[in-house]
Amino acid sequence: MRFFFGTILFFISFISSAEKNMTISGKVIDEYGSPISDVVIAVSDDSIKSTTDGLFTINTSQSRSYEIQLSHPNYFSSIQTFSHYELAKEQQQTATIFDISLVIKVKKRVMLAFAGDVMMGRRFYKPYFGDEVLINSNNKLADSKAIVQHIKPYMSLADYAAVNLETQVADKKPEKRAQKSVTFYSQPEVLDALIWAGVDYVSLGNNHTYDYLESGLQSTLTFLDNSLLGYSGAGINEQSALQAHTETINDINFAMLGYVGWEGSKKPSQTATHQHGGAAYGTMKNILQSVRKQVSQERTTIVQYHGSQEYADNPTGVTEQRLKSALDAGAALAIAHHPHVTQGIELYNNKLIAYSMGNFIFDQNFSATQHSFILYVWLDEGEFHRAEIVPIYVKGYKPTPATGMHRYTVMKRLTELSKQRNTNILMSGGHGIIKRQLASKNQTEPYIQSEPANSRFAVHLAQDEKNTPLYQLPWNKTIKQVTLPSSDVMYRLGTNLINGSDFESFALFDSPERGWLFDRQATSLNNFGASGSRSLKVKLKPKSITTFGMQSFRRVYTPSSAMTIKAKLNVQAPVRVRFYWQGRKTRQKLFDAFNNSPKHLIDTVEFTHASDWKNIELDFNSPRIGYKSFRVLAEFESVNGGTVEVNIDDFALIEWNSAFSKKTKPNFYNTLSHQAAYLGVSETISAPIIVNF
Repeated sequence: MRFFFGTILFFISFISSAEKNMTISGKVIDEYGSPISDVVIAVSDDSIKSTTDGLFTINTSQSRSYEIQLSHPNYFSSIQTFSHYELAKEQQQTATIFDISLVIKVKKRVMLAFAGDVMMGRRFYKPYFGDEVLINSNNKLADSKAIVQHIKPYMSLADYAAVNLETQVADKKPEKRAQKSVTFYSQPEVLDALIWAGVDYVSLGNNHTYDYLESGLQSTLTFLDNSLLGYSGAGINEQSALQAHTETINDINFAMLGYVGWEGSKKPSQTATHQHGGAAYGTMKNILQSVRKQVSQERTTIVQYHGSQEYADNPTGVTEQRLKSALDAGAALAIAHHPHVTQGIELYNNKLIAYSMGNFIFDQNFSATQHSFILYVWLDEGEFHRAEIVPIYVKGYKPTPATGMHRYTVMKRLTELSKQRNTNILMSGGHGIIKRQLASKNQTEPYIQSEPANSRFAVHLAQDEKNTPLYQLPWNKTIKQVTLPSSDVMYRLGTNLINGSDFESFALFDSPERGWLFDRQATSLNNFGASGSRSLKVKLKPKSITTFGMQSFRRVYTPSSAMTIKAKLNVQAPVRVRFYWQGRKTRQKLFDAFNNSPKHLIDTVEFTHASDWKNIELDFNSPRIGYKSFRVLAEFESVNGGTVEVNIDDFALIEWNSAFSKKTKPNFYNTLSHQAAYLGVSETISAPIIVNF
């Protein structure tokens, strides 16, 4: 659902009331790399037009983040969000962003937006650990809208927007529940919030559409029928579940189909039959029959499919074959979900498949499930024209624009997984784009200028460091060569298992971080940091132990891997810190693990006197098979027994995805090693490491 915006915009969050200026420069180009003039670039109350060379320089008030909106009557509008920290390195007040490419408007070109799994029940109302309640029973509509406020501008840009509604809808908990371990229901305000955010359609083809059996399904369908949302993928019987939702968008007739990929192990099945309702069963036969029927009626057909394995990097063979067969049968586009993490995107015979959109509005506490994306797709009378990826960070269950290390994590994963499928993701500002394939070698390929000019970066480590983040490197490039300053030094590559470990996004978007365990009364956010502009201050109580670390167990990890805890601490008096890992066994209940699982000591670090920022790096091995998940904790104790303030920054949990090596060409033995976010060396060095792409 498209809403046109003017030039008056608002900051997402503010640094202070003091007036400080920030200068942002860039260039606006079309799909062939040619500059676009007279594009209105707006940030907060400030706006400017691009020059004949497509260039712009806009001065605006300093803020925690900047929502840059670009509009031109002949092009589709665009929004890009950047944090102050990722733009203003080294405390500079100027920044240049990569070129932003806009899509020209032509007759019957349609802009679609897709996002992943949505629910607003469970921990939105009753959070764990004493966290903030997001939806209060006496303020449900306003609170539900607040959850989607930061992605409303993005979804509203599209002509038509769709999500996967992975919940039943009821104004009270239905009495009869399916015999399964996890069931969802959300209050009807979830539908109002989605409509307000610009969503037009929801797919019901998933494994939670029948969680509360017939009463829950009927309630869901009734609320949807009384709303402005279109839907498909479920019904009161098999015939109605397999029906398409049809829509006319920009004079083009569309059909939306939704499916779940398996019946479920319980009776009655989660899929609809001639005897009971449920989700549309996405067998090969059902998919092909439905697609061919809609294509024969000259409708541009879009398939949404719920399948594959949870938390996996790649789709199952069944999912891949069903989606490709749907496209071969005439469908224009295939969007999949269920794994709760993102998977790669493939341009298959010039038709797009998104194998997993990940979570969009969801209350999972697993950090791996919090990086997601919005996918824009432009179709020309059913033919793929272009796609754009907007990185999303699900922060405290709320979808927000991903900035800084979150942008890198989202885009690096999608880029590397898509490369495995011969699909390249290019840069457009802070977003990714996928171009159509050429029908002939004689055609001119659209040229995208927004690529990092530098393919060689120097990585510097401090004197007491052996491990350093790589978030400043371009996410769309694969490391080709690592040159070390000495033949005696080896290196390895790894990923960070903790979201927001630099604390730079901690206060962004009016959404609390729920991944950290700390005393809320004794902890505050600093306006300074060891490497950036933010850190946490923890006030230790006299003669007691203060625990800090991961609030939830990390579910997605590689058992028996080399790990490193890395943190920077600043103390005002002698402090003792004990670092532990704590695991949850495969069949262990969550809160039993929190309360009763043993803590395994990794190491103890003692500060004998007040200290400036000190780098801590502790190596250990992740739990072997038999554990479902694990977390790391730090216990702080004042040595003298008095009140002490401890500042914490850059608290990372690094999983090493390659062994130490002297080879200049990295050893990419697995999927994660391609997504390197950290580089470690075998000993401290003073000269820089040269990384080539």
